[in-house]
Amino acid sequence: METFIKANGVELCVQTFGVAGDTPVLLVGNSMLTWRDEFCERLAVLRRFVVRYDLRDTGRSTTADPDAPAYTLRDLVADAAGLLGALGLPRAHVVGMGPGGWIAQLLALDHPGLVAGLTLIGTRPTAPGPSDGDLPEHAPEVMAHIMNPPAVDWNDRASVVAFMVEKARVLGGAEFDEAEARDNAERIHDRTVAAAPPSLDRGTAHRANQMATVFAALDGGDRWRERLGGITAPTLVIHGEDDPFFPLGNGRALAAEIPGAELIVLPGTGNELPRRTWDTVVPALLRHTSGP
Repeated sequence: METFIKANGVELCVQTFGVAGDTPVLLVGNSMLTWRDEFCERLAVLRRFVVRYDLRDTGRSTTADPDAPAYTLRDLVADAAGLLGALGLPRAHVVGMGPGGWIAQLLALDHPGLVAGLTLIGTRPTAPGPSDGDLPEHAPEVMAHIMNPPAVDWNDRASVVAFMVEKARVLGGAEFDEAEARDNAERIHDRTVAAAPPSLDRGTAHRANQMATVFAALDGGDRWRERLGGITAPTLVIHGEDDPFFPLGNGRALAAEIPGAELIVLPGTGNELPRRTWDTVVPALLRHTSGP
């Protein structure tokens, strides 16, 4: 069941799975639908109290204008910290995927007392924009898709879903599952229709919920890569072997620069977390979140 929690001056839409007294795990993606229900349920049944939520300008959380956000990446970090406080969770294991991985890294750096453990999935140690010269950049096919995208009508369900399936194919690995990608796009589309406020153009809402477009307009603030050596939380890095968006070298850099970090590479996987990886990812998360 979804609920609304005020944190850091905004209203966040939150959903929990499991029993509040179990080991808390905070999942940070773009919206709560970054994390499928079944994935959360698999963790919850194994005595994890799972929390997922919509970032600002996605889902049912406070939404104004995803194309011109009046907040920064650090504000999103403060939202996550405030959410844990509002839920009465003094510490949690934090799992960040994609752009959510930036929030997770900064939460561990700026609020270390809140982070019992850190898991970073398909992300990199630098903010939106050009990356560092020693890190692999987006693959050419990704840039071609970004610079010359297929035509899409963001107000038409079929057009949106077709576009997102093609985007998922570009970002997926050798074992890309089209049916799963289509289902993901449809779930996000249909929830966006129900969640977007009347004041927001529907096309803009769909782009923000499907593609995390707010991060392209967001002020990333100061660099943090040079601070990664100061992360004290036990860290697990999970990265797709075939990731063309944040190629594997980014995950290797995170694992090398965060003290004691463990790296798990998912074969045949791109910038995604498909069901077929869960038999590897869920046990790894359970092992990694077994501490206090």
